[in-house]
Amino acid sequence: MPNAPDDAIEKVIKLRAEINEHNYRYYILDDPTISDAEYDRLLRQLQAIEAQYPELITADSPTQRVGNLPSKAFKEVKHDVPMLSLDNAFSEAEVVAFEQRIKDRLHTEAAIEFACEPKMDGVAISLLYENGFLIRGATRGDGYTGEDITSNVRTIRTVPLQLRGKDIPKRLEVRGEIYMPKAKFNQLNEQLKERNEKVFVNPRNAAAGSLRQLDPRITAKRPLEIVCYGVGSRENLTHIKTHSGIVQQLKQWGLRISMEVQVVPSVVECLQYYYSMMNKRPHLPYEIDGIVYKVNNIELQERLGFVARAPRWAIAHKFPAQEEMTIVEAIEFQVGRTGILTPVARLKPVFVGGVTVSNATLHNMDEVQRKDVHVGDTVVIRRAGDVIPEIVAVVLTKRPPHTKIIELPKHCPVCGSEVLKPEGEAAARCEGGLVCAAQRKEAIKHFASRKAMDINGLGDKLVEQLVEVGLVHDVADLYRLTQAQLANLDRMAEKSASNLIAAIGQSKTTTLARFIYSLGIREVGEATALNLAQHFRDLRLLMQENAENLQKVQDVGPIVAAHVAAFFRQQHNSDIINKLIHFGVHWPAVKINQAKQVFAGKTFVLTGSLTTMTRDEATAALQKVGAKVSGSVSKKTAYVVAGVEPGSKLTQAEKLGVTILDEKQFLKLLQEK
Repeated sequence: MPNAPDDAIEKVIKLRAEINEHNYRYYILDDPTISDAEYDRLLRQLQAIEAQYPELITADSPTQRVGNLPSKAFKEVKHDVPMLSLDNAFSEAEVVAFEQRIKDRLHTEAAIEFACEPKMDGVAISLLYENGFLIRGATRGDGYTGEDITSNVRTIRTVPLQLRGKDIPKRLEVRGEIYMPKAKFNQLNEQLKERNEKVFVNPRNAAAGSLRQLDPRITAKRPLEIVCYGVGSRENLTHIKTHSGIVQQLKQWGLRISMEVQVVPSVVECLQYYYSMMNKRPHLPYEIDGIVYKVNNIELQERLGFVARAPRWAIAHKFPAQEEMTIVEAIEFQVGRTGILTPVARLKPVFVGGVTVSNATLHNMDEVQRKDVHVGDTVVIRRAGDVIPEIVAVVLTKRPPHTKIIELPKHCPVCGSEVLKPEGEAAARCEGGLVCAAQRKEAIKHFASRKAMDINGLGDKLVEQLVEVGLVHDVADLYRLTQAQLANLDRMAEKSASNLIAAIGQSKTTTLARFIYSLGIREVGEATALNLAQHFRDLRLLMQENAENLQKVQDVGPIVAAHVAAFFRQQHNSDIINKLIHFGVHWPAVKINQAKQVFAGKTFVLTGSLTTMTRDEATAALQKVGAKVSGSVSKKTAYVVAGVEPGSKLTQAEKLGVTILDEKQFLKLLQEK
């Protein structure tokens, strides 16, 4: 290192040791002692020195994980010790038989101690260390010959580039599994979707695909991790007498192991461990597909030896399959409580994840089109724990010639109302909110809410009871209820029934803005309802208007206009409105707003409590003079009114430099205008 001064060399050595220590604490011990920002600061210091003195860069430097230039191909690697596969067991009887074979071969009836560990659903890997430094990473391949993927393996932060501790063998081959955590897998697929790139079917495929990138810089961006579970040759570890001892020694040298490894005294406890992990499986941050049982005593392992391509001293007890192939026989659309249509595949029944599955969700039409699912297709379905089964991929090579393309229905399968899917939105919705049986409870709850018709005493549980006993089929039926009917309901007495009838009667007198809001039209909140009421002043005129003209109303854009027009096009909805008016729901004529629209185009945000008026009164006062009241702060916000105990909106306003008014300043501003 002729060009670098001594202080730079010393600084590099110190920084590398410090960063390696933090890597060990973060990735191996899961016990970080510094913040991410502080870690990044240390790494940037090291990068800066190495950039100034390139001759200081070594292969084991923490800065060298970013990946080298793309490779044209992977070289072959001969494994010193074959990476053999495991025999599988699928039942308790097969596990018991496995133990009996061991006892027979060892000529003993004594209990056998086993090391139990999760079988990671990833990619088997071999890491070769010489003098404590990583010199090679290789895939399992056919067990005898794999591929050299050292450049890619070096990008994985849970793979140490240099081992730590004492008594490290001159040559050590470590066996492990590289995998992608479930949450990171979902994030990666979301990113791929946004870029219109092909997504991965499952975390295992994502890990395999990431490891086989010819460009290590791509691998470096993938959230891969490793768990180490053993070694190849044990010639340098003869002083360690158990498999679990070897695993713990790997941890001492800075290699990441499973925190779920457990040593048990017999096969009975193996099975207990199996069912315990099966219950824990859905909550683990990674995928596992079974449990591996290994005879813990190394001497016994050597006596048992190998058969064909598998050791006699280990077996994989597989969980019920979570993925299977079956055929899509039909597609039905279910309507949720908010009117969203969800395509559900009716499948040829198949046993998967421990149960027989005959239905699988497809989420929305965008998902149907992205996965290119047809009726008649052979598909891969997945069920993980209690999660609803879903179609993860179509097997295009098995597609028959006359499959049926799935199309979004034009009318709701429940009530026959129009189905609307605005451009740019994933969800398609039924526009028959007032009449659709699937949406009935939510529609009634909204209609009766305080800012809508304000029917005091009509809570959510009572609404559900009224619908379930058949007294209310739509919002108009509320005005047919009698005191006697209500008094017969659970938890209702004469007094509470009388009070509710009185509240329903009082709700008949309302305002046009409240009534429009109470209808539950998609995207129509209080402010939009008020704008519609003041613009049209007559409900019949509003009901007859088309989407194009609706956009002339203040703050009504194409999406809101489409929802309003579609809602009033449904004869069912018009019939309910006519019934409500027939039962006496009415409002005074809407007066032309004579107040000067001095704040037209200005957006206000309210935060905290005001002492002189309620939040609703402040909103109404602002809307009266043309202001728009928003629930969030942005660069377009003109003023933030901060009352007592303001929330995070005040902090956001300060960051963006938005004008902040206290209550006194706010009242003065209103009076001046």
